[in-house]
Amino acid sequence: MCGIVGLFLKHPGLEHELGGHLAAMLATMRDRGPDSAGFAVFGRDDGTVKITVRGPGLSALAARLELDADLRDTHAVLHVPASRMEEVRTALASDPAVTIVGEGQRMELYKEVGLPADVAARFGLSAMAGTHGIGHTRMATESAVTTNGAHPYTTGPDQCLVHNGSLSNHNALRRRLVREGYAFETENDTEVAAAYLSWRMREGDTLEGALHAGLKDLDGFYTFVVGTRTGFAVLRDPVCCKPAVMAETAQWVAFGSEYRALVNLPGIADARVWEPEPARVYAWERAA
Repeated sequence: MCGIVGLFLKHPGLEHELGGHLAAMLATMRDRGPDSAGFAVFGRDDGTVKITVRGPGLSALAARLELDADLRDTHAVLHVPASRMEEVRTALASDPAVTIVGEGQRMELYKEVGLPADVAARFGLSAMAGTHGIGHTRMATESAVTTNGAHPYTTGPDQCLVHNGSLSNHNALRRRLVREGYAFETENDTEVAAAYLSWRMREGDTLEGALHAGLKDLDGFYTFVVGTRTGFAVLRDPVCCKPAVMAETAQWVAFGSEYRALVNLPGIADARVWEPEPARVYAWERAA
């Protein structure tokens, strides 16, 4: 079943409110996915690479690597100077207790087992600022309830995806993408979809172009909400069997699996509200 949400701010004056709105949207989707949740927030570039990691002893890890870190429950965001990226990646890869959750100049990514509101509270989502963010609530119908099984999935710097639906050709695509140099940590079809978009963009597609290509290469039923460093996009498959609603004002664009996820956004009464059309890419970009 699952529930997905996304919020893209057009007006810089709202950036301090992003986390609060995204947390409320995520909590509203509890009934669609009560076993785990996750979200990605795109904040301001501070001149470092943000590596989000999960595991025990993260304060000691940051101290050992002599890095500034934002510690949040089971996760931490390490702020890594570009000149030290190779060194830090090697150090993290050698520690079997540490999992790299995401990486980017702007993206922070958090996910855990538990009710959406509880997960958001554990990581302090309501206090986070940023330009855009996406979130997911999961109902595990085909696999165990684990942190690794929670969304979003990321397979490239400042790129992540949440998904409601099921791909039928993900195993064949996974084998193809492994040959292209992508590694996978789970059997989840959403991770394959994320890697597919990363591959297309690595090869030169825009986010919008990568999603258009996916209409030909991805079989199944799906609704995607995607975040990149400067972009936000939505795509539903040609059948559109999964529910979706969007709203837009002069200040923001929002997505929810159900309209009730959007009702508390500022200015919703005057927003243009619509159901995304089948096989149509909706995409927005903003300055870096």
